[in-house]
Amino acid sequence: MKTEQKQTIQSKLRSFTLLVLLAAMAAGSVWAIIAVPEPVVDRMLEADIRREAELWKRRVVLHMENPQQAFDSGAIDTADAKYLNLMPEASDVYRFRLFTSDGMIFWSTRPDEIGDYESRSYFDTVVAQGEIYYMHESLDASEIDGIVMHVANTQSGNRREVAEIYVPLMHNGQFDGAIEFFTDITDRRETFIMRARFSLIVLTAIAMVALSFAVSMTFSANRLRLRQMKDRNQSERAILDEQLRLAREVQLLGELNEWLQSSRSLDELFDMVARFMTHILPHAEGSVYVYSNSRDVLDGCASWNGGSHKDHIHPEECWGLRRGRTYEYGSSEIEFVCEHAEPHDGRAYYCFPILAHGETVGLMHLRAFDKHCEEFKANRKLAQMCAEQISMAIANVRMRDQLHDQSVRDPLTGLFNRRHMTESLRKFINASQNHGSNLSIIAVDVDHFKKFNDNHGHDAGDMVLRAVGSVLEQACEGDDVACRPGGEEFTLIVPGASQEDVITKAEMLRQAVEAVVVRYGEKALPRITISLGVAHYPAHGTMPQDLLRSSDDALYDAKAKGRNQVCIASGAEPEPRNPNARPEQTGPESPSESPAKSPSEPDDSRAA
Repeated sequence: MKTEQKQTIQSKLRSFTLLVLLAAMAAGSVWAIIAVPEPVVDRMLEADIRREAELWKRRVVLHMENPQQAFDSGAIDTADAKYLNLMPEASDVYRFRLFTSDGMIFWSTRPDEIGDYESRSYFDTVVAQGEIYYMHESLDASEIDGIVMHVANTQSGNRREVAEIYVPLMHNGQFDGAIEFFTDITDRRETFIMRARFSLIVLTAIAMVALSFAVSMTFSANRLRLRQMKDRNQSERAILDEQLRLAREVQLLGELNEWLQSSRSLDELFDMVARFMTHILPHAEGSVYVYSNSRDVLDGCASWNGGSHKDHIHPEECWGLRRGRTYEYGSSEIEFVCEHAEPHDGRAYYCFPILAHGETVGLMHLRAFDKHCEEFKANRKLAQMCAEQISMAIANVRMRDQLHDQSVRDPLTGLFNRRHMTESLRKFINASQNHGSNLSIIAVDVDHFKKFNDNHGHDAGDMVLRAVGSVLEQACEGDDVACRPGGEEFTLIVPGASQEDVITKAEMLRQAVEAVVVRYGEKALPRITISLGVAHYPAHGTMPQDLLRSSDDALYDAKAKGRNQVCIASGAEPEPRNPNARPEQTGPESPSESPAKSPSEPDDSRAA
């Protein structure tokens, strides 16, 4: 009897204990469901907003033309302002402001705030020290930019939860300014709280039901939950790693584009490409080829990660160029190896045609490492983006070179113009002064050029000028510079040659021009002759204008003596004259028919 009562009491005690435990758990669960989620969710939201703020800041900075200058000067150009005004429509930010380092608002989605200063102490004590400052506050719905206001929303007490976060901009350890973002987290917060409460309810129900089951079932449920958490953590870690990888790729692509756009030459550009590609695509070796000026071959320009390039390849050797699109070897059952990829060891590779303004300008070839084939194939899109960046940079450099070439070239003959002649002459004079090297100039003038224009038309005169310019260009050796200052005048700058060699070159020029036959229409034009004047540095001048004047004086002497000959400026030692040189006999003003003109008389041939 006592044993049964004892067992009954123990059973009641166990039941009472169980009821108390269940009641305590229920009460604790109700309290947890009501009180716990909000501060937990607020902390989670703060962490999320901090991460998102870094992405918002990056979007703002990457799309600004010159962010550092903008924050230093406190001024925004039109293109940046246009993008900034669009950002609230493409993100969770409904309002943001840009601050200079002293706290002045120089741009805001609310224009009336521009020019105000941030006077709150945390701007100097926290943000200016390079730390993110986060605030969470409840605001009236009317203070939220862009929110749709209904009748119910205008009533008093309608509040919205707003996260306000300051993100500093640091450069080389210095505080350049800050960006303040405002985002409405009301719906997200309520959703998170509801989810948290629902999770607590579910967990509480499971826990209370679990008390009625065996301990083994509880342990099994716990183990299952732990395994799910691990799987979720692994999945989230994989997503985070992928986001970090994408962020790094975007950063490297942005840096690559910035460096490539600042390159001054194609050689410098390809050196930058080789250095960047080792970081952007570490699992592939590669090379770059660019079409030559003749467009019959491609020249090898750069390689990286152990890759190599040939000096020249033909367009027919690459399936990518022949087919006009990216060629991937290693993805199909039946494949053909490009000739430029020989000898081939079976590894997968890509051939990306480099296009600029609709024209193929080159080729980027990538080949996978033996142990990284999967990573190689996964990075195809990134490699394609790199090819596009390289193509734009090549087009910009070539366009810049073409514009520069147009600014220093004569459009008719292709020779250098007067501006480049003066700059080159000044450079060569400085070199002669520093190193004692020889320097001479040869002034050239087409004899009786006006008669070509008068008798045959200006088109015939242009053909004569092109023919003379071609002879001068072919005569250039080493650092020689052939120029056309204007009209029928030409100048040849000859650095590093002896006076005897310069005289010989001048005489060879005279003979070469005299031997040229120019056909205009169905007949040949009259024989072309030139007069030449030679001046040497420093005998005839130490300044560009002095040398040019001396060579012109010698040229007039040649004209006065009958044309079609070479004369040296006065003051130099006499040089042996070519015995075959003879005055021009084709014109009416030959020495036997008319008196020679004095240097002061203008030549009609120079008036065209």
